[in-house]
Amino acid sequence: MNKLNYLLAAFVGLGLSVAQAQTPKGSVLIKNATVLTVTKGNLENSDVLVQDGVIKQIGKNIAAPSGVQTIDATGKFLMPGIIDAHSHVALDVVNEASSPITSEVRMKDVVNPFEIGIYRALAGGVTISHAMHGSANVVGGQNATLKHRWGAKDPADIIMQDAPRTIKFALGENPTRVHGRGNGIQPRTRMGVEAVLRNGFSEALQYKKAWETYNAAKAQKGNTVTPPVYNERLQTLADILDGKIIIHCHSYRADEIYMLINVAKDFNIKKLVFQHTNEGFKVAPEIAEYTMGASVFADWWAYKMEVYYSTAFNAAILQRNGAITSINSDSAELIRHLYHEAAKTQRYGGLTDDEALAMITINPAKQLGIDDKVGSIEVGKQADLVIFESHPLSSYAVPQMTFVDGVKYFDIKSDKDDQRQLVAATEMVEPIFLRANEEAHRCMQDVDAYFEAFQGAFLEEKH
Repeated sequence: MNKLNYLLAAFVGLGLSVAQAQTPKGSVLIKNATVLTVTKGNLENSDVLVQDGVIKQIGKNIAAPSGVQTIDATGKFLMPGIIDAHSHVALDVVNEASSPITSEVRMKDVVNPFEIGIYRALAGGVTISHAMHGSANVVGGQNATLKHRWGAKDPADIIMQDAPRTIKFALGENPTRVHGRGNGIQPRTRMGVEAVLRNGFSEALQYKKAWETYNAAKAQKGNTVTPPVYNERLQTLADILDGKIIIHCHSYRADEIYMLINVAKDFNIKKLVFQHTNEGFKVAPEIAEYTMGASVFADWWAYKMEVYYSTAFNAAILQRNGAITSINSDSAELIRHLYHEAAKTQRYGGLTDDEALAMITINPAKQLGIDDKVGSIEVGKQADLVIFESHPLSSYAVPQMTFVDGVKYFDIKSDKDDQRQLVAATEMVEPIFLRANEEAHRCMQDVDAYFEAFQGAFLEEKH
């Protein structure tokens, strides 16, 4: 065999090994924990057996199969991995702010599996995050649901491949500022935001109709019809209309929330989740009836005008009205403390332990369309688990170990100290926020350059 053949054989072998590579799956037996299942009550002094990344058995006195590590969790609490339904972790640039509709761009293509923020999230018990496009656009890019397999050898492993597609929408001041005031184009007002949505969906319906006509005609014998021009932006909007993509919409005011509900009803869109939703308490029954719920802050508001009218009782009011409610971070720092954020619903609303924990586990799983796989401790579900010292809703709670698919990615006692000190290449070691508002808000990260450039050009035209 000559050298060329050897090289070809080597490349073929490499290709096979990559193709056959599988996402890491672990096996472990966690014994004697207080198991907080979230959906099926609490189990005292109980064991959870994980094999090949899946929960196989829950009960007492379970024996470890051969080769399976045993962890004694006596006196500790075991809960499902925390899920953050609104995050920008592992992303550097989150806004394709060049048009009011940019549905063709995808966050999954630019995720960094080595981002230190993933490890820090794991240290806070977060095993899944929803890596979202920013809120500069009325219709932004497609989001990515991430499994926190920090440092994955294959970048595709950080993506939860069996999660449904989702997309980012935005209402209110963000798109009107960037496009209306910044670029002199629609939308300039909240009415303009609605018009962009209706016009976009109407164009997508025409696009769908053109393809349906073509597909029907090409089946006929002797046809000479040519196909329509493929358009990724319109195809994505068509997929939303067909129920293939879940909308996650940045929103604050009750009037704009109700507006989008009406737009969704008019276009028969069922899969809709509101994000932030600060005035959701005003339209809680409508959110419960017509949408997949709301993902909210526990107590963030007043960082810009449209967010002044808010209440820390928002999550509890939504919950009591039957809306699926989750609590999110939208922050690389707050993501490590979501269990504390959930606990605030007990101070502001008197929610039970299970209701509060559901807001960071099974409820966000429902909003992401993955509740059949994660979000609770049940046999057959993926083994995303966290061991806590103290109850996770206690102010003294500290995550001890975090598992994704049964693989331990965080251990407070055995992880190297210098691992905790790593700094992302794109973040300042000592951040200084000269302007507190949008610069501190991750949804509008990297938009200032667009706004200033567009504003300068717009002012020159006016003169």
